[in-house]
Amino acid sequence: MQREELNTFLADKVDDMKAVDIITLDVQGKSSVTDYMIICTGTSKRHVSSIADHVASEAKKIGFDPLGMDGENEGEWVVVDMGTTMVHVMQEEQREMYQLEKLWS
Repeated sequence: MQREELNTFLADKVDDMKAVDIITLDVQGKSSVTDYMIICTGTSKRHVSSIADHVASEAKKIGFDPLGMDGENEGEWVVVDMGTTMVHVMQEEQREMYQLEKLWS
């Protein structure tokens, strides 16, 4: 699976769970950690955690095990590390506070 296909797959999986304001950022050359970031918003702690869990489980089904996942217990900002792409699922408050789109654009 190519990077673009993986990004489309991951964005589709967060959309399956009704995440809002889904954005994919190309951070190649700006970040030494990843090439792409998918940022989306969930409406509650449970929703944020559910979105991240869904992404991780669906990726595993197609043979892409996440390298890691952090923040699922708190449910305010969960990161799913897929290697070349990091999926950030955030509550509105955290998204407004950290403004990742502005930081990495």
